[in-house]
Amino acid sequence: MKNTVTYAAAGVNIDEGERMVSLIRPMVRSTHRKEVLGDIGSFAGFFRLPSRRYRNPVLVSGTDGVGTKVKVASMAGKLDTVGIDLVAMCVNDILVHGAEPIFFLDYYATGKLSARDGARVVSGIAEGCRQAGCALLGGETAEMPSVYAPGEFDLAGFAVGLVERRSIIDGRAVLPGDILIGLSSSGLHSNGYSLARKVVFDLMKKKIHSRIPEWSATVADELLKPTRIYVRPVLSLLRKVRIRSMAHITGGGILGNVPRTMPDGVTAVIEKGTWPVPPVFGTLVRGARLPEEEAYRTFNMGIGMVLTVRAADAARALRHLRRAGESAHPIGEVIKGRKGCPRVLLAGGRP
Repeated sequence: MKNTVTYAAAGVNIDEGERMVSLIRPMVRSTHRKEVLGDIGSFAGFFRLPSRRYRNPVLVSGTDGVGTKVKVASMAGKLDTVGIDLVAMCVNDILVHGAEPIFFLDYYATGKLSARDGARVVSGIAEGCRQAGCALLGGETAEMPSVYAPGEFDLAGFAVGLVERRSIIDGRAVLPGDILIGLSSSGLHSNGYSLARKVVFDLMKKKIHSRIPEWSATVADELLKPTRIYVRPVLSLLRKVRIRSMAHITGGGILGNVPRTMPDGVTAVIEKGTWPVPPVFGTLVRGARLPEEEAYRTFNMGIGMVLTVRAADAARALRHLRRAGESAHPIGEVIKGRKGCPRVLLAGGRP
C-alpha cells in the first residue's frame, strides 16, 4: 500500500540483525563449556549445573557495563576490545566472593545496527569469556534509532558463577596483621573515563590518534587497553591459600572498594610506592589537578584487585600469582581500627 511505513523505514533493520547472528554464531560456540545445552538462536540459554563438583552450590551473579569507554571505542573505530572490558567488569566482581564464572549474557544497543560492527563487539565479549572460562550463553541486540546518535552504542553484561556455600568469601575472616596483595591493572580498566576524556580531549586538546610520549602510545591505544581478567590465577590460588577477602578496584578506586571487603573495627593501610603506577595516571591526575584522595577515589592507580591473606601465606601467594603471570605486590597490611565503618589509610611516598 502507498501509505505503508515498514519497520526498516522507521530505522530498524531485521535482516541486518539476522546477519549479525550468523556472524557471531562461531564466536559464541567457541566459549561453550560442556554444561551448555542448545545453541544460539533460542529464546533462552540452557546450562546444566556441574553438581558433581559441588556439595552445596550457591549461584553468584553480577552485572555491569563499561561506562563512557564506549565513546572512546567509537571515536577510535576500534570495537573489538570493549567486549573484554564488559566481561572483566562482571566476572571480576563475582570472583571477589570466590565464585567461578560459569556463564555470561550481554546486551548491545545501538542507533543503527551494522552486523559487521556488532560482530566486532561480540568478538571481544567472546574473548573475555574464553579468558574467564565461562560460556557466552546468550545476549540481546537492540537497534534504537533516535535513542543513540549515529555510531554510538552501549553495553551491559551479566555474569553468573558458582561457589561452595562454605567457601564464600565475604571478608568477615579479615584480622589485624593480614597482608594486602595488589594485582596490577593494565591501565584505567573501565572506570574514570568521563574525567579522562575531559582531561585528554578538552584540557590537553589531544585527538584520538595523538601520540603521547609519556605513555609511549597513542590516546586510543592507551585508553582502550582491555581490563585484566583475574579469574584463572585467583581461582588457582584459592586451591593453595585461603584468601580472606578480595576487592575489585573499579568506580570508587582503592579508597572506595577495599573497605567493602573488610569487617568492622579494622583499617587497611596502603603503602604508596610499593607497586608500579602506569604513566597514564600521572598525566590525568596532573591534568585535572586532582587532590591525592580524589585521585585514589576516581582511578585504580595501577591496582586492579586487592587480596587479603594471612601474613604466613603472603610469600606463597605472591610466588603463585607471579608464576601465573600476574604482577603481584605486597601493598599494605590490616591494622586494628576504630569501631564503625572500616576504612583505608594511605601511607608512604607519592607513587
